Amino acid sequence: MIRHDPAVLVLEDGTRYPGHAYGARGRTLGEAVFATGMTGYQETLTDPSYAGQIVVQTAPHIGNTGMNDEDPESRRIWVAGYVVRDPSRVVSNFRAKRSLDDELVDTGIVGISGIDTRALTRRLRDAGSMRAAIFSGVDAELDADAQLAIVREAPKMAGQNLSAEVSVEAAAVTPAQGERLGNLAVLDLGIKQSTVDNLAARGFEVHVLPQSVSLDEVLAIDPVAAFYSNGPGDPAASDGHVELLRGVLDAGLPFFGICFGNQLLGRALGYGTYKLPFGHRGINQPVLDKATGKVEITAHNHGFAVDAPLDAPSESPNGYGKVEVSHIGLNDQVVEGLNALDIPAFSVQYHPEAAAGPHDANYLFDKFRDMVVAHQSKKAKN
Repeated sequence: MIRHDPAVLVLEDGTRYPGHAYGARGRTLGEAVFATGMTGYQETLTDPSYAGQIVVQTAPHIGNTGMNDEDPESRRIWVAGYVVRDPSRVVSNFRAKRSLDDELVDTGIVGISGIDTRALTRRLRDAGSMRAAIFSGVDAELDADAQLAIVREAPKMAGQNLSAEVSVEAAAVTPAQGERLGNLAVLDLGIKQSTVDNLAARGFEVHVLPQSVSLDEVLAIDPVAAFYSNGPGDPAASDGHVELLRGVLDAGLPFFGICFGNQLLGRALGYGTYKLPFGHRGINQPVLDKATGKVEITAHNHGFAVDAPLDAPSESPNGYGKVEVSHIGLNDQVVEGLNALDIPAFSVQYHPEAAAGPHDANYLFDKFRDMVVAHQSKKAKN
């Protein structure tokens, strides 16, 4: 017999979704967001960019392949809470080591199942992402007014700097594969293992650095380039990372940023950022590459975006020359990439490592390598 303990998801607008306790019992708070991937729930759960968020899976059946030891994107599960419609009652995969339910219990992740996730997703699309809480166990017995008050007392995502929660505490080095290109300074703002693997495969000795490092500490490893990772939080609350990046650009180092790194490059160049109504989270987002006219299907996980002119190159407000928006999201015309025309720096809003897919944008790691090689060649001639 399956035990169905009561649970409820409460949104800050007062909407309630009663269901069944899933994973650990208790109370959890966060920003309710939805992810549209049909596969890759283990990668979603272990993506540090989801820190502080209660993730709603739009795919109805979750957990059928269990959890394994090969696919985690980081050292732990980061979601604040987990919402699914129909959790699998059995695990059917030869690589599975344990069930998803057991993993959620063991790691203390409070979830809820048995709710209409389609209705919840439509609510978030209409009203935007909002604060929420899951209550189960003894917390499910609190009256509705008390539960709503708890939700409304929680901090909003806007204005939060979460980098310190997800970043490594000490530098970690991954050796280069094949012909060694040089040391790469990677600021860990919530990096995924697939990103590290892709960079190492291009010949970089990848130095994953804590988010608190100084410019002197970055330059001390004698890097050939710098990289900013994905991560959670509001880019407007990361002034220190912006100043560090400006120091990197002023030092003439080639730069590549993804997701949060794209937003921080935008700020370093002098553009603003803003919060999207419900963000982009999933592995099926169409993005136009303006240079080629090709449409890439890409993986996203972000709730903020860069505010920059879409139609033509503009002058960097902070004095870094001309900057063009290189990629545009076709669903809502959001800036999906920046390309600095006068310095060696570019970024994209999506995830080119894309575990568990798609791989349309994986070539961007090659583009980064080629940019660094060209920069080194130019320096040698001078």
